[in-house]
Amino acid sequence: MPETRTRRSLPEQLLLLIDLGRWIPIAALVGILAGSASALLLVSLNYATAMREQHVWLILLLAPAGWVMAQMYRRFGASVEAGNNLVLEQTHNPTAVIPVRMTPLILIGTFITHLFGGSAGREGTAIQTGASLADQLSRPLGLAPHERRILLMAGISAGFASVFGTPLAGAVFGIEVLAIGTLSYDAIAPCFMAAFVGDLVTRAWHVQHKIYRVSETPAMSITGVGYSMIAGAAFGLAGMGFARLTHAIARTAKKHIPNPTLRPVVGGFIVTTAVFAIGTTYTLKYLGLGIPTIVASFNSKLPVYDFAAKGLFTAITLGTGFKGGEVTPLFYIGSTLGNALSHIIPLPSSLLAAMGFVAVFAGAANTPIASTLMAVELFGAEAGAYAGIACVLSYLFSGHTGIYNAQRVGRTKHQSNASEEGLTLGDVAKMREELETALVLERASSLKTD
Repeated sequence: MPETRTRRSLPEQLLLLIDLGRWIPIAALVGILAGSASALLLVSLNYATAMREQHVWLILLLAPAGWVMAQMYRRFGASVEAGNNLVLEQTHNPTAVIPVRMTPLILIGTFITHLFGGSAGREGTAIQTGASLADQLSRPLGLAPHERRILLMAGISAGFASVFGTPLAGAVFGIEVLAIGTLSYDAIAPCFMAAFVGDLVTRAWHVQHKIYRVSETPAMSITGVGYSMIAGAAFGLAGMGFARLTHAIARTAKKHIPNPTLRPVVGGFIVTTAVFAIGTTYTLKYLGLGIPTIVASFNSKLPVYDFAAKGLFTAITLGTGFKGGEVTPLFYIGSTLGNALSHIIPLPSSLLAAMGFVAVFAGAANTPIASTLMAVELFGAEAGAYAGIACVLSYLFSGHTGIYNAQRVGRTKHQSNASEEGLTLGDVAKMREELETALVLERASSLKTD
């Protein structure tokens, strides 16, 4: 009690300096750990991609590789298999420290997915490595539960910022992703420090990030705002569709394949069969990260179905249990959808590709502010203005769905969904599924009565 009274008697700015003096070194250490892990991840994925492209026959081993990965998690990683959702759950309600084995397991699992031809991203891996490594500091530092929550948020920010080279977006992502409609400003300084240090550390390891260029950005106008809103709505529906498809495949796989070690085997077999049945000439670009196609979407016209094909390959890969992230595939889906929309929306195709790049992610992850900042960091302020409009509309039109089931509904997007506040997106999905089932039964009953 005397210590508390003494602290309250001190000037607010002095108390802030004391807190910053404590948190800045911690956040910097989190950034170093997450940035180094992201550097290792990016180098390993570059190697896996190069090997797969040189030896296409490796795709034939995707199914058995999935079994090996599932066995690895069954024996050593059952407690961390929830991945990003576990990180979000622990950030909401800190209980047990996230086991450090999450880091090597997700790094190896993601490498296996990419080496043998799965369609996945890298953000999920970076978030898990950043958060799990950060959480190892909580006990030695004697952090209280609310302080551990801040530590995990800093780890999320550092992982995201370092894997994409976007420190501003990464800093805000760690604050914004926890709950729809609410921001936790108590963690703002640690998240920013961790994000910028993480990005600097990854670059210090001489790991380069891909540069995307918008060739033409017209002056902002009323028509430009209108077209951006239309495109944003389309991007939001695409993000919602991808999230729902991925979750639906995961539910179907769990229902019909009780043995979790066999789910990636089935998923790998489906992907491999599709690749060689359709032809590698057409399908290889849908595997892995798909960076070359993303770059091409800024420079040339692409087939209008590329976004749908990438979404399907990724949903099967992740929905059946392969490891990796969703965000880079969302960049692919968004940029190629923007490229396709350039046929009907009179905006430059490279600008629409940039808008889709961030806006589909904004809708699927429910992070419009972080996505807008990412657009500014990657494409510049002028293109970022168009992208910001698209991100907001995408966020609204994606509804209460998302790629992270543990994400909470802090504030609803519309008052008609007020009953969903406080629930996780997973709970919202279950509630809606139960309602739909009840309606179907009610209609069937009324038909029998008639």
